[in-house]
Amino acid sequence: MKTEVNPNSFRVITSDDQTKARIGLLSLAHGDVETPAFMPVGTNATVKALTPKMVSKMGIRLILANAYHLYLRPGREVIAKAGGLHRFMGWPYNILTDSGGFQIFSLAKLRSIDKEGVTFRSHIDGSLHFLGPKEVVAIQNELGSDILMPLDVCTAYGVSEKEAALAVERTTDWAKESLKQWQALERQGMLFAIVQGNFYQALRKRSAEELVELDFPGYAIGGLSVGEGFSQFREFLEYTAAFLPDDKPRYVMGIGTPEFILEAVGQGIDLCDCVFPTRTARNALVFTAEGSINMRNEKYRLDFRPLDPECNCPTCKDFSRAYLRHLYKSGEILAAILATQHNIFFLHNFMLQIRTAIKKRGFKEFKSDFLNRYKPRGRS
Repeated sequence: MKTEVNPNSFRVITSDDQTKARIGLLSLAHGDVETPAFMPVGTNATVKALTPKMVSKMGIRLILANAYHLYLRPGREVIAKAGGLHRFMGWPYNILTDSGGFQIFSLAKLRSIDKEGVTFRSHIDGSLHFLGPKEVVAIQNELGSDILMPLDVCTAYGVSEKEAALAVERTTDWAKESLKQWQALERQGMLFAIVQGNFYQALRKRSAEELVELDFPGYAIGGLSVGEGFSQFREFLEYTAAFLPDDKPRYVMGIGTPEFILEAVGQGIDLCDCVFPTRTARNALVFTAEGSINMRNEKYRLDFRPLDPECNCPTCKDFSRAYLRHLYKSGEILAAILATQHNIFFLHNFMLQIRTAIKKRGFKEFKSDFLNRYKPRGRS
């Protein structure tokens, strides 16, 4: 009996007249995803502080989990016996799994790299492990990932061109091995390639062209938003995105603030993710239409307005700034829950507004109007 292959696909529905912004439809095994879209991060099979139903009620249909972390804990056997990652975490929609390349390579003192892959010690218990490109794809396939990310070589901001070139070479070699493994499996998900090259234009071009020639179902841009200024981010995003095919989904890894998202969407990016909205929510920083605010600030002690008067999330409907400040000052868990719900809702609604603007051929005006009010943090 022939195995039926899931018809994963992507198509561009409409494009903006003045920018490269576009609306797309990404069809995956667990439903359709309208793009551009922001993916909340659920590293350990949970979006921190939120239940799956809280996330799905917002209309979100694609989240991110981390294969490296799940491989270490709870382990492949546990998730397999649960019937896959979707059943294990009670999430019926789509999941993109990051390979964990960034996490592995951040363990500088605990790992060694060769052409076969990475040998490393677990940050949890010190046990020794090996992961190569084939193993990483196999793990994600076992998880039942809807989008799989290959093992790549991440380099830190400011590394030499020689080191960045070696990373590009290994990333391409591992991409080839990943693609072979993926093609050999009874697969469900889409495998994306990851463009590297640090902040060297020639290496970015080389990485993109080598990966595009391999004809992956989708493409991600890695190694941005790693400490560079906003202008450098913009320059290398625009430069790299120009080499990616128009008919494939494009994903910028690790961006989660409005000003970075707007820049990415304007360059034709379809997907993005970041821990920023959940991490900062746990630390009392919340989004508003006029910029982020710190809910521990004394000036909110008697402020009985919603976090954002323009927001329609459950937190803003039912609770005040004064109450949230009280929860944070009291060390209550509910503070993180309510603020995380707001931040994720804010970004999801922000993406809806972006898609509406693109449909109306008014993305450029929307971007300008939004940034005239919003006060981004850390922009240069």
